[in-house]
Amino acid sequence: MSKLPVLALLAVSVFFACAEDAPKPKPVDHPIGYQDTPLLPAEKSGTWHVHDGLRPQPRVVTPGSASTPEVPGKAPADAVVLFDGTNTDKWHSGNKNDIPCKWVIEKGELISVAKAGYVFTKDEFEDFQLHVEWAAPTPPHGDSQGRGNSGVFLHGKYEIQVLDCYNNPTYPDGSAGSVYGQHPPLVNASLPPGQWQTYDIVFTGPKYKEGKLDKPAFVTVIHNGVVTQNHAEILGGTGHKTLGKYDGKTEKGPIGLQDHGNPVRYRNIWIRPLKGYDE
Repeated sequence: MSKLPVLALLAVSVFFACAEDAPKPKPVDHPIGYQDTPLLPAEKSGTWHVHDGLRPQPRVVTPGSASTPEVPGKAPADAVVLFDGTNTDKWHSGNKNDIPCKWVIEKGELISVAKAGYVFTKDEFEDFQLHVEWAAPTPPHGDSQGRGNSGVFLHGKYEIQVLDCYNNPTYPDGSAGSVYGQHPPLVNASLPPGQWQTYDIVFTGPKYKEGKLDKPAFVTVIHNGVVTQNHAEILGGTGHKTLGKYDGKTEKGPIGLQDHGNPVRYRNIWIRPLKGYDE
């Protein structure tokens, strides 16, 4: 697939294909993304680089109001509540289970603290349904990846991007609702910063036989009631400017939340473990 040089972005405005009722984003006067990164598998992406700024921007869709409640709802009866606004007992900081969570709770919300590092659940999960509510900082500051950046990590290594993508173009595979560095969201269902947004994630972890990948991981993501990933195949661990690989051993892991220097807020986090492939 032919592409314009990255420098061509200096001369053109990058914009979303917007729904009629969606806001028009501001023009971008600097390059977005990269083209010196690894190529994604052609059969998965159509031959784009990781974080390719020339990849088509996701179409903007305004979510329905019923999918973005003003107050958090109740978790299902069989769910494991990971954060209910009262404590961080189920979380730790960094890679060691004995380090207390360094993020803070304010008004029942878990807030990312700059330089405090990632936080992870003490428990590990295999296949699951995960519900997360989050809100980007307001007023917004910065642009592209520098605005309301965080992430939800499945098994601690597969990132579903959290980012303020309301009127904020970025490289598509780093947009809100993307599998970071792999699959852009099918559409941009972002709400303005400060408003609560929901992720409902159904995840099937990888399966191994004798240390070799037998079945890759798959994920479905519903952002504010709108599907942004439809049983997307995960290509391996996600990372910045890299094409991830499977480690050949990890079939379960924690849920992680990323500290990226922005005070992103979280609330009402719960998970429902699901049966595995062979159960």
